[in-house]
Amino acid sequence: MQKKALIVWGGWDEHEPRQVAGIFADMLRKESFAVEVSDTLDAFKSPKLADLDLIVPIWTMGEITKEQVDPVVEAVANGTGIAGCHGGMCDSFRKEVKWHFMTGGNWVSHPGGASIRYNVEFTRGSNPLVEGFQDFELTSEQYYLHVDPAVEVLATTRFPTVNWYHASNGAVDMPVIWTKRWGVGRVFYCSLGHHADVFQMDTPAEIMRRGFVWAAEGKRIARERGLSAEQFKNETKVFER
Repeated sequence: MQKKALIVWGGWDEHEPRQVAGIFADMLRKESFAVEVSDTLDAFKSPKLADLDLIVPIWTMGEITKEQVDPVVEAVANGTGIAGCHGGMCDSFRKEVKWHFMTGGNWVSHPGGASIRYNVEFTRGSNPLVEGFQDFELTSEQYYLHVDPAVEVLATTRFPTVNWYHASNGAVDMPVIWTKRWGVGRVFYCSLGHHADVFQMDTPAEIMRRGFVWAAEGKRIARERGLSAEQFKNETKVFER
């Protein structure tokens, strides 16, 4: 059965969402996905969401309605993977805590701006997703994030690179790549990708390719094992509105 992916792009144009969407669509098609690309958040309201193997959000900032976010939250909980990068997934919809809870973190700063030279260090033996990668440097935004302690960290970067108020805390290793579970679904995030040209580099491109494939595989496993979000349902109040 051919896997199905939905890419939804938009939001802040400085992150080049259209260009990133094109790169990711080509990447997924080479992995034999049937890919739909949309530039409206109303794509999240489609009943087809439940049949997807993968959702790729590329939408920095902006606002999302309950009618748009809830189907994504439920689809992922039932096995549809979600995978994204940079502000396109973890600086999306700053008012929507449900999105942050699902994705595992949210951006709070990038000290020094877009031209910081920094290291990305892989967590050795942490996960087959990062096997064979060597630590590397790049010049881009170095994301400082508030991160869910439940995530599995696959790569980190060390702060501070640039002196600012956060530097008084001393050195901290900030997650760059992580995975997470949401219900029976798989979540993958990589903080690289300020501009589309980052994914012309071999390592960041391969990181995303592996992340997409891994996240999408959760749907097959859920189907084969008869898994759904039902076991996690709870009628008590979880979010304030």
